[in-house]
Amino acid sequence: MEEFLTMQEFQTAVTAIRQHTPLEPRVGLILGSGLNALAESVENAVSIPFEDIPYFPVSTVEGHAGRLVLGMLEGVPMVVMQGRAHYYEGYSMSRIGLPIRVMRLLGVEWLIVTNAAGGLNMAYRAGDVMVIRDHINLIGMAGLNPLRGPNLAEFGPRFPSMNEAYAPSLRKAAQEIALQAGIPAHQGVYICLAGPSFETPSDVRFLRLIGADAVGMSTVPEVIAARHSGMRVLGLSGISNTLIGEEGAPPPNHEEVLAAGRIVVPRLETIIRGVLHTP
Repeated sequence: MEEFLTMQEFQTAVTAIRQHTPLEPRVGLILGSGLNALAESVENAVSIPFEDIPYFPVSTVEGHAGRLVLGMLEGVPMVVMQGRAHYYEGYSMSRIGLPIRVMRLLGVEWLIVTNAAGGLNMAYRAGDVMVIRDHINLIGMAGLNPLRGPNLAEFGPRFPSMNEAYAPSLRKAAQEIALQAGIPAHQGVYICLAGPSFETPSDVRFLRLIGADAVGMSTVPEVIAARHSGMRVLGLSGISNTLIGEEGAPPPNHEEVLAAGRIVVPRLETIIRGVLHTP
């Protein structure tokens, strides 16, 4: 039976979090594969394992610590997801959208979402940053949408627009910060697949053909839930490798995703710290 979460379940999760800290976060941050170290920069941090929060999806993937961290970064009250859950782990889309809606009920006004992604654009290199300009919701086109089911009007309308899903002002700020810091950064289109298998060479050629610059298995459902609830969003992809799309090319693997994360973490931290000063 398909799962549709209710406002009562979201509120129960919020109540459990507030028992740990009175902090009212203004910005949310989601850390993707290999990017857990960014959470170590949060000051006066309170850390809550996902499994201690009612209804929260628990990550089972290496490189996702599975903790909610609340504290201060650059003087801004933050809530940080140190890892995330994915559709391929067996969770419903409603469950994947739960942390975003919980963030909104905690007071979050805008969201920074990060991920590790394969580079489809041949100009991208491992360790580069892609500021997400737009996305292609490939799995959502087949019905896998976190807004499926009864609409919760407390969050937003039945048919939310996804035009400018990624706030232009935040994208501009991120690009300028990267330029000033000498960080190799691009603006591009992210495409979300269901996973967990990596793409075939033919998949890669198709995804490149339809206009995608980077590919991953997360982010888009979270962004949809955030935009539905009125949050501004900044999306940042850490490029883990360049996907060639030719027979005989070296196969992608999760180890290189984690290795690239070690390169890109300080770059993302520089961008995120700078963007937090954006009005």
